[in-house]
Amino acid sequence: MLITQVVVVLLAFYVAWNLGANDVANAMGTSVGSKAVTLKQALIIAGVLEFTGAVLFGHEVTETLATKIANPALFAATPQIFVVGMVTVLISCGVWLQIATSRGLPVSSSHAVVGAIAGFSWVALGVGAIDWSSIGLITIGWVLTPLISGAIAALFYSQIKHWILDQPNQLVQLQEWIPWLSTLLLGVFGVIVLPSLTEPLTNFVIEQAGFPIPAYDIPLLTGAIAAVGLTIISWRQLEDLGEVEEKFPPQTQELPSIQNRSTERLVPSELVPSEVQVVEVSRSPKSQIQNPVERLFGRFQLLSACFVAFAHGSNDVGNAIAPLAAIVYINRTGSVPTDGITIPIWILILGGAGIVGGLAVWGKKVIATIGENIIALQPSSGFCAELATATTILIASRLGLPVSTSHALVGGVVGIGLVQNIKSIKFKTLQGIAAAWLITIPVSAGLCAAIFSIARILFL
Repeated sequence: MLITQVVVVLLAFYVAWNLGANDVANAMGTSVGSKAVTLKQALIIAGVLEFTGAVLFGHEVTETLATKIANPALFAATPQIFVVGMVTVLISCGVWLQIATSRGLPVSSSHAVVGAIAGFSWVALGVGAIDWSSIGLITIGWVLTPLISGAIAALFYSQIKHWILDQPNQLVQLQEWIPWLSTLLLGVFGVIVLPSLTEPLTNFVIEQAGFPIPAYDIPLLTGAIAAVGLTIISWRQLEDLGEVEEKFPPQTQELPSIQNRSTERLVPSELVPSEVQVVEVSRSPKSQIQNPVERLFGRFQLLSACFVAFAHGSNDVGNAIAPLAAIVYINRTGSVPTDGITIPIWILILGGAGIVGGLAVWGKKVIATIGENIIALQPSSGFCAELATATTILIASRLGLPVSTSHALVGGVVGIGLVQNIKSIKFKTLQGIAAAWLITIPVSAGLCAAIFSIARILFL
C-alpha cells in the first residue's frame, strides 16, 4: 500500500507539472506577448501566485472532480477498481498534457481529467457509471467559452481604442478613464478572489465582534479602497510618464518592443516567430521610452495577470490532485468517497509545487503560442483579453458551467484580432489549437480506457 501511494504521489506531481507547463500560459501568455513583462518575470510572478492560489483555495475543485464525474456509489463494493482507475487517470492526463505542451498547444486540463475519468468508468462498470449531465455541461461550456470571451474582449478593446488609443491626446483621455479602468479591473477580479480572501475577517467581525453586517460588505469595502488606491497610483505614474514624454519626443517610440537593455532580447530567440523582429540597441535615454499610454496599460495588464494566475491556481490544481485525494481517502477509510472530502494540506502543496516546476521548465512554449503566435499584442489589447477571460469565467461560474481558461483566453485574443484587423490573426496557429481542443476529451478517454484495461488484467 505504501509503494502504491508513493507511485500515485509521483504521478500526481507529474500531472501538476504538465498542467503548470500548459495552463499557466492562460495567465501570463498575453503579458509576455505584449511586452508588459519578460518571460523570466512572468515565470516568477505566476509561480508565486499559482502556488498561493492552489494551497489556499484549491480544495473545492478537487472535491468536485474526486466525487462528481464518476458515480462513486457504483464503486462502493469495489474500491480497489476505483483506485486503479484513478491511477490510470493520472497517467493518461499527464501523457496527453505533455504531448500538447511539447507542441505548444494550449489544451484544457479540466477536459483531459474529465475525459479520462469517463473513459475508465465506462470500461470498469459500463456507460451508466458516467454522469452524463456533467459531460453535457462541459460540452456547452467548451462551445460557449471562446465565443463569449471573444465578444467581451472585442467590446472592451473597441471602446478603449475609440475613446483612448485613437484620440489625438491619448494621455488626457487615459487620465479621465483611469478610475473606470481601475474599478472595472478590481471589480471583475475582486468578485473572484476577495470573498474568499476576506472570509476570515468577515467571520471574525460577525461572530466574534458581534457586528451583524452583510457578508459581502467587507469584500465590497476592500475592493473600493483598492480601486481608489489604484486610481491615485496610476494618475501619479501617468503624470511621470507624461513628463518623460515631453523630455524625449514621441518619434523615439517606434519600437515599443525594445527593452532598455544593451544586448538582451525580450524573449528567447527560439520563441520569436519569423514575422516578429527583435532589434538589439545600445543603451540611451531615448531607447528607454515606450508609448506612455501603453506603458501604463502594461502595468494594468500585469495586475490582471496576477489575479488570473491566483484564480487559475485555486481552480485548476484540482485537475492534478483530485485522483490522489480520492486514493488517499480510500486508503485511509477503506471506502469510496461519495460526498465532499477533506483535502490534506500536503496534497495541495504537492499540486502547487508541481505547477510551479512545470511552468518554470516547460511553460515557455505555450506562453509563446498564446502571447505571440495568434496576433501581435500591445499591453492595451492584452489587458482587454485577460479582462474578458476573467469576466467569462466569472459568468460561467455564476451559471454553474465548467469552463476552460485556455478556451477563454484564446477566444479573447481572437476577439482583439477581429477589432484590429482580421488579417492579423494567424489562422494556422488557431487550427492547431482548435484541433487539440476537439480531440482532448476523446483522446484522454480512450487513452485512459486502454491503460485501465491493461492495468485491470495485471493488478485486479
